[in-house]
Amino acid sequence: MKRLLLALAMTAGLFCPAQAAQRELVVGVEDLEYYPLYAIRDGEYVGAVREILDAFARAKGYKMTYRPLPIKRLYAELTGGGIDMKMPDNPNWGAEAKAGLKVIYSKPVVSYIDGVLVRPGSVAKPVEQFATLGTVSGFTPYAWLDRVKSGKVALKENPRMELLLRQTVVGHVEGAYVNVAVAHHVVNSILNMPGALVFNPMLPHSRDHYHLSTIAHGDIVAEFDDWMKDNAQLVKDIKDRFGAEKGAN
Repeated sequence: MKRLLLALAMTAGLFCPAQAAQRELVVGVEDLEYYPLYAIRDGEYVGAVREILDAFARAKGYKMTYRPLPIKRLYAELTGGGIDMKMPDNPNWGAEAKAGLKVIYSKPVVSYIDGVLVRPGSVAKPVEQFATLGTVSGFTPYAWLDRVKSGKVALKENPRMELLLRQTVVGHVEGAYVNVAVAHHVVNSILNMPGALVFNPMLPHSRDHYHLSTIAHGDIVAEFDDWMKDNAQLVKDIKDRFGAEKGAN
């Protein structure tokens, strides 16, 4: 009788082995407006990063649940097991929070430059003349840490990228240390002020990659790496469509 009911359910489309085997993964993401890489819009996680992860999930039969959290809270959730994975992450980030733990990182997912955007008239200003530097709250300007710790540069944080860049345009801070691709999008598409700020590659900056990280699911990260290798053109097309690596290559 059980076999008959199962057969009838499958015939009616009420039972799908692939769906039954679908595994949910909770991915902790930054609760930030960081488009085109990622953002929270009407409660939904959107952007190039989500499209890449969703494409992987569809191909492998996973259900991705995205949990937006403040940056510092993300580390606590990752190390405490509250989330399965963190995106984005980097081996150089959150050293204190990760101390003593074996964190597993994927291959590079998105390339980025974190650097200083300045007003065009200040592009020739040397690093020694900078007294104030703006950044998004919770972010660490690694390339400027020595100058910040020594007191040579005062760090001004702002919770929103848009407000930070407005402060820079009007001169409240001398430069904004931000993701260059995100800043280009905000200045051009949100502030509608093309050319108001420019990236100065002569100032200290960081060129690195965003990774997917985990503590307990190294097998899935390895699977993700293989999928990215096998679908390199798809991943590139997604990043190109969003402009996720603009200015980083």
